[in-house]
Amino acid sequence: MRLKFSLLCLIITFALFGIISTLKIYAAPSSGILVNVVPSNPAPRENTNITLKSYENNLDSVLIIWSVDGKKVSSGIGKKSFSVNAPDAGSETTVVATISLPEGAIETKIIVKPVVMVLLWQANDSYVPPFYKGKALPAPDSEVKVVAMPEVKSNILPQNMTYYWKKDYTNNVDGSGYGKNFFLYTNDYLENSNNISVTASTIDQKYSFDANINIGMIEPKILFYKNDDRLGTIWQNSLVDRHKIQGGEVVEAVPYFISPKEIQNPTLIWSWFINDSLINLASFRKNLIPLSVETGTHGTSRLRLDIENQDKIFQTTSKEIDIEF
Repeated sequence: MRLKFSLLCLIITFALFGIISTLKIYAAPSSGILVNVVPSNPAPRENTNITLKSYENNLDSVLIIWSVDGKKVSSGIGKKSFSVNAPDAGSETTVVATISLPEGAIETKIIVKPVVMVLLWQANDSYVPPFYKGKALPAPDSEVKVVAMPEVKSNILPQNMTYYWKKDYTNNVDGSGYGKNFFLYTNDYLENSNNISVTASTIDQKYSFDANINIGMIEPKILFYKNDDRLGTIWQNSLVDRHKIQGGEVVEAVPYFISPKEIQNPTLIWSWFINDSLINLASFRKNLIPLSVETGTHGTSRLRLDIENQDKIFQTTSKEIDIEF
């Protein structure tokens, strides 16, 4: 009698993992084999656990043989779980579980194709001074841009993929779509951070990626520096409390992480105070205040600066130090 071969379709697609299919080798009644992969989105060379489950057969009492790329590596009665390291990005590993059921053997094939997608972000309207070595961080109500960069060893271009973006686990329909490999959002002043996630897929679904990132938020802050006529701003050290001056000195205020990037923008209101008395500055550069001391005068004065963003009320910040003379 000729054996009749049939195909049992059990295809499970994972965002970064690949395709899982079940092929019946010998004639046997339909047997559903479920496959669980943890993590479902393994990174290159990440240890990945594969577990088999069936509601129709007792897998604890049958022989299960595990093979990797055609080589038998493990076997045992009831060996339903197996671990394998994912290959490098752009490569694939084939894992086959041969299940010896009483009615015949069944093969479950798992193709592991890890890929990498990097998420880069920047605060579009956060101010930092020239030559600042750190990153401009988002303050409350800042606009943030997140760019997805899938790493595929092929001719696929990031702009030729479809992207599905989420902000704080909620789908963003307007920001998603074909070619939309970047996402813009304004952070919520009520939250300390935002979770941004994305799934990117090729049109033919051959490659699928996902990634997520938590982007924190920081309050704007002001630092004072000495501004020298010959050397310009002395960036090496900011001015500390009880700063001592002799004769005259120009203090420069730098509002880190405030919006907009152009700090002379009229939306920013600069209010300088000496001993709680408001000082009116005629200069266009509102971040500079000249200080002078009369000869023979000694004492301490309190210098304070308040900066208010008229468009973003949660970006108000203040700084004060004692000046000794």
